[in-house]
Amino acid sequence: MKRLLILLLLVSGVTVSQAQNVTEKTKNAKTQLLFKDTHHDFGDIFKGSQGSYTFKFKNSSKEPLLLSKPESSCGCTVASWPKAPIMPGDSSEIKVTYNTSFEGAFNKTVVVNSNSNNPVVLHIRGRVVERPAAMIPVKDTSNGATPEAKKE
Repeated sequence: MKRLLILLLLVSGVTVSQAQNVTEKTKNAKTQLLFKDTHHDFGDIFKGSQGSYTFKFKNSSKEPLLLSKPESSCGCTVASWPKAPIMPGDSSEIKVTYNTSFEGAFNKTVVVNSNSNNPVVLHIRGRVVERPAAMIPVKDTSNGATPEAKKE
């Protein structure tokens, strides 16, 4: 009876260790999502202008890459992403748009979830400023400002 119990424990130990090896292989086979850059600084951007930036990335694995809906830090930031799988070696992009209808500094994040090992966090920042008032050019009529007539 003791021998049977020892044999059963030994077999279950070997089974558990083999299951861990399979899990490690599966984990290492996951896709890799490589971004060219993960930060963008708009600097000063005019109120009401287009506050968009496109982050480019590549699937550097041997498995298709599947993205789920990116999660933004607030409703003022929206991301558009490819819904179709990105095949191994292919590149694609995620466009992040910030609503520039409010003045002031901003620092926002977008979390990109996929079937890769870890989520990727994209950062955008900048400052929305009031657009300067339109100015009409004024003709300078002071002495010497206009061309003189040609002398013959």
